[in-house]
Formats: sequence, C-alpha cells, structure tokens
Amino acid sequence: MSAQRIDIEQFLSLAQLHPVLDVRSPGEYKHAHIPGAHSFPLFTDEERKIVGTTYKQNSREEAIKIGLDFFGPTLKQRVIEAERIAKGNKILLVHCWRGGMRSAAISWLLDLYGFKIYTLIGGYKAYRNWVLEQFKKNYPFQLIGGYTGSGKTELLVALKKEKQLIVDLEEIAGHKGSAFGNIGLPPQPGQEQFENCLSMALHGCVQANASTPIWLEDESQRIGTVNIPNELWNTMRKSSVYFLDIPFEKRLEHIVEEYGQLNREAIIAAIGRITKKLGHLQAQQAVDYLQENNTVASFTILLRYYDKLYEKSLQNREGLEKLLTAIPADQTGAANVAALLSIKQV
Repeated sequence: MSAQRIDIEQFLSLAQLHPVLDVRSPGEYKHAHIPGAHSFPLFTDEERKIVGTTYKQNSREEAIKIGLDFFGPTLKQRVIEAERIAKGNKILLVHCWRGGMRSAAISWLLDLYGFKIYTLIGGYKAYRNWVLEQFKKNYPFQLIGGYTGSGKTELLVALKKEKQLIVDLEEIAGHKGSAFGNIGLPPQPGQEQFENCLSMALHGCVQANASTPIWLEDESQRIGTVNIPNELWNTMRKSSVYFLDIPFEKRLEHIVEEYGQLNREAIIAAIGRITKKLGHLQAQQAVDYLQENNTVASFTILLRYYDKLYEKSLQNREGLEKLLTAIPADQTGAANVAALLSIKQV
C-alpha cells in the first residue's frame, strides 16, 4: 500500500467520514485549521523553526537529517495516538501546509503500520484557496431582518428544526453582533478560522440542496472582531430581507430577559465603548440606571440607539424597496416561523 494523493473536493468529501490529521506545527493549527481536523504535528513550533532555518541556510538534505532526529524517537507514540484518534477507523486523511515532506513523513509511517492514507494535494494552502472561492458564489440567501431584540437568532434555530437551510453567522463568529455581543462568551475565533468555518457551513447547505434558499440574519459586515468577506457581504446586500416588524416594548422585554442577567461591570464597559456614538449624556444615563438596578430604563436608551443604527444600515442598501418584505408581528423569536415560511418568495 501507499498513500493516495487527492484533491480538495475529494478530501473534504472523505473528511465527513474519516478523521483528518493536521501535521503542521501546533502554532499553525492554533492560528487556523480545517474544522474538525485533529492536531497531529510532525514538529513542535521550535523544531519546525530549526528545520526551516537549516533548509534555508544549509541544504534540504541537512534539514531532513535534523528532522529525523526529532521524528525518529516518536514513531511508536505517533502510531498509538493515530489509533486513539481513529477509534477503529482504518482510513485517515493527512495534510500539512503545502502537501510536502511533513505529510509525506506521517503518511509513510501510518501507511506502513496498516492505515489507508489519503493526503491533500497542495495541503492547507489548497484548502484556503478553496475557502476563498466559496465566498464568490451566488447563494440563494434570504435574510431575516428586524431591529435589535426581535429574536432573530431564536428564529433561525426554529427554522432549522423545520428542515430549512440556515447559516448562523453569530454562532460561527462566537459573538452576538453588538458592543455587548461578547459578554459571557469565550474568545472569538481569528478571521481565518471564522472564514474556514463559514465556508464549510455554506458548503454544507449547497451539498444538502443547491437550489433551496439559505436563511441568515441581516448582519453588519463586522461581527465583533471578525468580518464577513467582501464577496459574500455583497451577495447578502443584494438578497431579499424579511423584516420582523415587532413593537418596541416586546423587543425591550426580550433584550432585558437576554442581557439583564449579565455581569453589570461588563455591560458598563460595553457602554463605554459606544459612548462617543451614543452621546456622553445618554451613555451616562444608561450607566446610572444600571447602577440603580433599573435595567429597563437603561436598555431603553441602548435599544433606541441600536434601532437608529439598523435603520441607517437598511436605508443604505441599494434597491431596498424591491428587497424588503415587512412581516408584522407581536411576538419575538420562534413564534414567527409560520409567518416567515408562508410569506417568503422562493
């Protein structure tokens, strides 16, 4: 047997069934990786640096010899680790940065041991090229619009239960999309990892049904510290928007319920980040109300601020009158599934 080299489409197809081993260094993997791949580094970050320096300053042959010094004593442990990851699976997928010596070394060992090995032609670099190509496609998006507090995320979840195709941008970004959107959440992924996960979500929808509409929230291009790629953003801006027209009071109730129990100091810090746009007087009033435990009054100020922002975002959209469909509603979130599905244009 010997490892079989396959292209990115074949690789991703098989990755749905078999484990993927990313043999790049831990630092490379931590920066960004194929979602679901296991870190299986040939070298530590320091070892990779030494081998790379030797390759540049001396020769390929000398670099390989040094690499073998690092690799050789670990052979048995790597086989044991591969078995642990495989959990009885006899097929493993392997990739490095460009499909070169690192993936070849691991593939040789695991193939010798008895695994069927597939390696990615072009490595992670080929995968990144594939990722960027996904954002250029013309997806059949349908956007869920509505002012802050409309329960758009809950509605997306409910749509998924109805077997609709969805992409939850905020979940992928690890952020709820406002100055308050990271409170109580783990750190966001980096931009590259966000793009990797987003491309896979889009690819999954197309695989499920290429012609069926895909539901997304009508987001800002920036979600916390990450950005929706420009090509994809342009597609979103040309897509139909189904605007949930929900009374202010209902949305305020929803926001108070969702954010009212969060850490007060974190909320005050978030208000500080939007003070310049909100206005110093209103920002101070919002903080004062919070400190008096008057969450409703504080969030009323903040909700009116975000309503103005979203209104401005809507009005800046070309051809809005053709794209926008208003859906009157007196409840937030999942209660609007039936109305949305009955009015949408496919």
